[in-house]
Amino acid sequence: MPRPAPSRRVVSFARRRWLLPLLAGTTTLSLLAAPLPQAWAQPAAAPKAAASSDDASLSEADARVAAERILTTLQKRDAKARFALFAPRLQRVSSPALVESHIKHQPPILRWQITSVLPGVSGATVEALLVTAKGSRQLLLQLDGQGRLAGYHINAADQPAEKVVREFMEAVISGRYVLASSFLSPDFQKEVPPAALQRKWQNLQLITGNFVRIRRILPSESTVDMKLVLVNTEFTRLTDSLYVILDAGNSIIGVDFPAEPATPGQPR
Repeated sequence: MPRPAPSRRVVSFARRRWLLPLLAGTTTLSLLAAPLPQAWAQPAAAPKAAASSDDASLSEADARVAAERILTTLQKRDAKARFALFAPRLQRVSSPALVESHIKHQPPILRWQITSVLPGVSGATVEALLVTAKGSRQLLLQLDGQGRLAGYHINAADQPAEKVVREFMEAVISGRYVLASSFLSPDFQKEVPPAALQRKWQNLQLITGNFVRIRRILPSESTVDMKLVLVNTEFTRLTDSLYVILDAGNSIIGVDFPAEPATPGQPR
């Protein structure tokens, strides 16, 4: 049976393959793990005399010790200690209070097992299996050269895509940008750090007005490799649909606001 033609508001994946890896500062906001075009490229940094300790490599042994320390603060539900182990770029967009607000809604961690340690040119990547009171979760930790948490990602492949999107949006709306970043794919996190999420969400509201509410979250289109979820969002001046793009494992690889937002009360 042929599929019905998509409505005006549903945009095909074919048209979305060009989405940029950053929340754009216009009414069209796009994210996707792809090379930045020249317009979005970061300004060339001045040459450094030497790499900072934050960017230094981390030995496998040191990375393992650092990961154990980070996981212990999670198990103890110690928000201040966890915040203290954040890399500076995470601390700038977080606080012990925000960390505590996240931890208190998480199931207790019973135990964990570090399954992989991959030292890199800058820091290291650690994979672990968490066993919580509500089941097991695969966790990926990104560490800087001093063993501090520079980012993390929890595997949500077994979760409904709409649930992942709702939790991502709730994190952004509440200002928990470190948590929001954890829903992005690891590669995408490199292109869109938490500070970028904060800046672009705030800049968006200069155009749309303050966030009011999420009206509904609905699945839109899907392929073998990607899923498209619609988030109908109301601001004080505009109401329109945000599209969140996820890969097959439910990691977020793109976010897009339509270019022609509707005003509140306008027929959809």
